[in-house]
Amino acid sequence: MKKEQITAFLTILAAVASIAASGCSGQSISQVPDTSNTVSTTMTTTGTTVKTTLTTRPAQFTSCTTVTTRENNASIVEELLYSMTLEDKIYQMFIVTPEALTHYNGSATEAGSLTKEALENIPIGGLVYFSQNIENWYQVYDMLYTSQQYAQESNNNIGLFLAVDEEGGEVARISEKLGTYSSHDMAYYGDLGNIETVYNLGNTIGYNLSELGFNLNLAPVADVNINSENELGDRIFSDDPYVVADMTAQFVKGVEDTGISATLKHFPGLGAGTGDTHKSSVVVDRTIDELWNTEFVAFQGGISAEADFVMVGHQITTASGDNLPGDLSPVVVTEWLKTDLGYDGLVITDSQSMGAITENYTPGDAAVKSILAGVDIILMPYDLNNAVTGIQDAIANGTITEERINESVRKILTKKYELGIIDIVVEETSTTSTTT
Repeated sequence: MKKEQITAFLTILAAVASIAASGCSGQSISQVPDTSNTVSTTMTTTGTTVKTTLTTRPAQFTSCTTVTTRENNASIVEELLYSMTLEDKIYQMFIVTPEALTHYNGSATEAGSLTKEALENIPIGGLVYFSQNIENWYQVYDMLYTSQQYAQESNNNIGLFLAVDEEGGEVARISEKLGTYSSHDMAYYGDLGNIETVYNLGNTIGYNLSELGFNLNLAPVADVNINSENELGDRIFSDDPYVVADMTAQFVKGVEDTGISATLKHFPGLGAGTGDTHKSSVVVDRTIDELWNTEFVAFQGGISAEADFVMVGHQITTASGDNLPGDLSPVVVTEWLKTDLGYDGLVITDSQSMGAITENYTPGDAAVKSILAGVDIILMPYDLNNAVTGIQDAIANGTITEERINESVRKILTKKYELGIIDIVVEETSTTSTTT
């Protein structure tokens, strides 16, 4: 690589780091070079190689002319929460595909007038993208940046969670379509047993996502490979819960050190089950003692690493005693995850377009039960309008209180502000005094 290319790349990274530290976001910095160079790095640790190729781009941030802070965000979040209508707050609790948002009959690969109009009317909490939405580097970057801009312009400066499943290995939308890095399935890394390699993998994935404009990674898998017939296979690190705990913790740290939120999934664990929750109900026969000795050990690793999100699966775990899918169960979400394991981050459902939910519940029923269980964000309801209406009806009849909605939206806004996707800058006031 030429010296001037390296200099340009480092200039961009320095500008981004400086701006991120001050909490600014928005438009372009004219002094940052407009480059389209390719930077390749290879990290080799104990017999395995993680290779990444990043294409540099013009930084899309605003240089600040005032001293700013994102530390004292509580008052800003409360002001935003107070300014929102009940409907606005309910929509913040959903992440959907761009096709579900716009009702586009095809694969969305750009953010145009349909996206702009939809975001003006539906202040959704976030968008999730899949392989069909990804064509090339600049197309993805433009689609995400434009969507984020439309959301902030139309929704009181509140931006979007922009999510993707990027586990590495067989579930890696970006790697699969753009070829920006290569990796093995997670079982390989579990067998290798080197936590530095897994940190490097998470870090590589995080930087790839950050460069494209994503801010939420729906990974890593924190399940334990207890039953060889489970639906996840080599997406799981190990059959040893302590190995899974170590690996997921390092993956989380690697991702979140790049400013991207990570997500532990699929609590309380799919590894002991058979069947496929994408198609129908799955019952996982586990006692509470078995969960404490195995699945909870694994998830505690990622929780201790301060994962921003935990995804709760649709499996029915017999120890809960309520015969409910995990993301609809107060025992699973509030008693086990929040109380017993002490998790205070954002709780998200698995996709509620999956058969385990759609075969047994309406979108509205599933959404209401999820909120009552303690969930903060509902991922991909089968019918967004039905889900929102179900929540509105539940509030109207007293089943759900508005304060319960506020509880989750407050957490959502706080995380968005920390990630810099609420486009509000707070000016610090400095004073001087003179004594005589």
